[in-house]
Amino acid sequence: MTNPAGFLEIERRERASRPVTERLQDWYEFVEPLAPSAVARQAERCMDCGIPFCHSACPVNNLIPDWNDLVTAEDWRAASERLHATNNFPEFTGRVCPAPCEAACTLNIQDAAVTIKSIECEIVDRAFQEGWVTPRLAPRGTGRRVAVVGSGPAGLACAQQLARQGHNITVFEKADRVGGLLRYGIPDFKLAKHLIDRRVDQMEREGVLFHTRFEVGKDVSIDRLLDDYEIVVLAGGAETPRDLPVPGRDLDGVHFAMDYLTQQNRRVAGDAEERAAPAGTISAEGKHIVVIGGGDTGSDCIGTANRQGALSVTQLEIMPEPPAHENKALSWPLWPLRLRTSSSQEEGAIRDFAVTTLSLDGDGKVERLRCARADWSGGTLAPVAGSEFDIRADLVLLAMGFTGTPFDAAKAGLVIERGAIKAGFGSYATSRTNVFACGDMRRGQSLVVWAIREGRDCATAVNAALTGLPNTTR
Repeated sequence: MTNPAGFLEIERRERASRPVTERLQDWYEFVEPLAPSAVARQAERCMDCGIPFCHSACPVNNLIPDWNDLVTAEDWRAASERLHATNNFPEFTGRVCPAPCEAACTLNIQDAAVTIKSIECEIVDRAFQEGWVTPRLAPRGTGRRVAVVGSGPAGLACAQQLARQGHNITVFEKADRVGGLLRYGIPDFKLAKHLIDRRVDQMEREGVLFHTRFEVGKDVSIDRLLDDYEIVVLAGGAETPRDLPVPGRDLDGVHFAMDYLTQQNRRVAGDAEERAAPAGTISAEGKHIVVIGGGDTGSDCIGTANRQGALSVTQLEIMPEPPAHENKALSWPLWPLRLRTSSSQEEGAIRDFAVTTLSLDGDGKVERLRCARADWSGGTLAPVAGSEFDIRADLVLLAMGFTGTPFDAAKAGLVIERGAIKAGFGSYATSRTNVFACGDMRRGQSLVVWAIREGRDCATAVNAALTGLPNTTR
């Protein structure tokens, strides 16, 4: 450590955000990075703990104390090399990861964790600005062919790692652009899409081939892929949204959140309206919006609706409101259950907890929700008698999570377990020979950082299967 007393002398300082009134007028990223010198000061707060809980809490096992020390010394290039040693895409996690590393930071016991996420983001952004991020070509090719299905974070990480081993990699994506959830699920104001494009460019120069508008399971079967490729890696997402089986679900104006978010992301990308809205335009402009679901997807709907000009936004969560502060003695260094307010929620939303929807009402088109308070005291959900109330709604967005796989996996001869493809953690091998699975398709709905971890580990397992080397996945 350059300054052993840094955590005592320097206060935590996070990145600023553009004013709400300004950022609601556009779709640009709302976070304003700190100056490099200020980031170096924040890195100086790292205690370099004997047991780095931040390291173990990070799904990709980022070497956080190492690159904090390098940033403190302003050796940004070495910090970038150390960061990229464990994370293929830190510019994604530095923007959209919830930062379990910060929850596990020793300084978080006093609610003053090191600003790990913003330091990570500044390292990689500076590395790109300086031209330090270049293609890493394998010294020799192996001639072995692998098909990766899905171009989200798991598929991209797996493909890049395998290409760097010298294998011939082809990524198949059913959408018209590469990126999966990164491209179509996360709004531009949180993750600018040129960040994806520059990584795809790097991967193409490393030898990865991309085929878009090519849906495995529909345009081609896994059997057909195995005729041309030695191994197939299934790295699609958990794309089946949870539905709301209540009376009135079929009314106009009730949509799945991802249909809504994907449409707006396409529109921001400049797609023609018929491509951005093939089933008709979904817009919050001049409407009262209700978002059902309290997670990240619901939050993204709030930010999108406010930018479209919604009259009001209400977010309903079926679970009780969590405490404002966690009990550190019971929770640290684990991810705590506590009330969090996202940037989108700060922009304007009424939040209500322990609410269950009884019905959606209207004359052909949704006009209101009939709701009741949710009682969880018995361990299961039960509406509280006499607590019914109505909420006005012109547009209802269902953001209650995702499950399932993008295609009929059972028809492809794969075993399904708890709604996902059965494949062992570490081996990533499915019930079919030479077919592997990773990411949300294997583990269920999860974080971008977990998708990257699984993609990297799956690549190691695939490389071992191709070369006969030991599988060294963590």
